[in-house]
Amino acid sequence: MDRGKAGLTVFFEGPFWVGVFERIEDGKLSVCRVVFGSEPRDYEVWEFILKNYYSLKFSPAVETAVKDGRVNPKRRQREAGRQTYPSFAGPGSCATNTASCCFR
Repeated sequence: MDRGKAGLTVFFEGPFWVGVFERIEDGKLSVCRVVFGSEPRDYEVWEFILKNYYSLKFSPAVETAVKDGRVNPKRRQREAGRQTYPSFAGPGSCATNTASCCFR
């Protein structure tokens, strides 16, 4: 018996906040899109999952490659930080080190 995986991604699309649920069972991927409206708080998302997850209408399942690789927790934390706080191209990162390019 394979383990299942589930994930939720919440993002801003147009005037609404949207959540995409992804679930992988037996090597098959199915997804569901939910419109939240205004920006949901963490506790609102958690409450929505607890109340509505089993009544969601998922897409038909398609075959997918499932990686069973474990990720080091520190690496996962670094990747989450990169997604949360995009990198800043500071003055030392200019392609040409000229006065017109760099900020001083």
